[in-house]
Amino acid sequence: MRQLLVINPNTSARVSALLRQHVQAAAGSHVAVRTATARFGAPYIACEASYAVAAHAALDAWAHDLAQPQARPDAVLIGCFGDPGLMALRESSPVPVTGLAEASFIEAARHGRFAIVTGGERWGPMLQRLAQQLGQAHALAGIHTVAPTGAQLAADPQAARTLLAQACRDVVRQMGVQAVILGGAGLAGMAAAVQPQVAVPVIDSVVAGATWALRAHPVPPERKAAGFDAAWAGVSNELAVLGAGGVAEPSSGSTT
Repeated sequence: MRQLLVINPNTSARVSALLRQHVQAAAGSHVAVRTATARFGAPYIACEASYAVAAHAALDAWAHDLAQPQARPDAVLIGCFGDPGLMALRESSPVPVTGLAEASFIEAARHGRFAIVTGGERWGPMLQRLAQQLGQAHALAGIHTVAPTGAQLAADPQAARTLLAQACRDVVRQMGVQAVILGGAGLAGMAAAVQPQVAVPVIDSVVAGATWALRAHPVPPERKAAGFDAAWAGVSNELAVLGAGGVAEPSSGSTT
């Protein structure tokens, strides 16, 4: 059975449970999905500072998972629409790594130019920068951020569906796009609910992430064993072991 590790780079156990539910449904019964939740950081990533800390937390969660006596994952999915730590983790991992945003960009670009609808106003420039970094800026027509954060939207699904459906219709009408990404771990499952009200494909970032991680690996792993090229000081034991270029041994875990 294939193993998929989903890393939640925020500290919310509820988001981890939501991710596992929807990724497992998309992956099917032949895949064992497990989640790793950030051991430090913010309960919701909504600004540059929390994003920066989340990148460290994602690496730490990955290292902690590798140190446990369990099957190694066949692929890793960063369960945040913003992919904190993506490049660092990809550089360090012997298996393919993607994030919700990268996978969604790839899926949406197959339809043509696309727009993003997500929660949290500060995400606009952060996602624009990520699209540029991932080579998708040419296909991204625009980003529409609704005022509530992803966490707030997830807390009131009925109101969220109404708000998000209108936002999706607005970007289709105003930007003339061929697809819309509904981005955010907290919005998992909502794309299917709003799709009947939108004239172009609405892409669920969590489903796109699960599909990419299991079926297509356009970016091959860069190394044969997990590890970093620098030695660390002041980090968790699991990160420190990998920082020496080795492979983490099973341990009871530690905090930073």
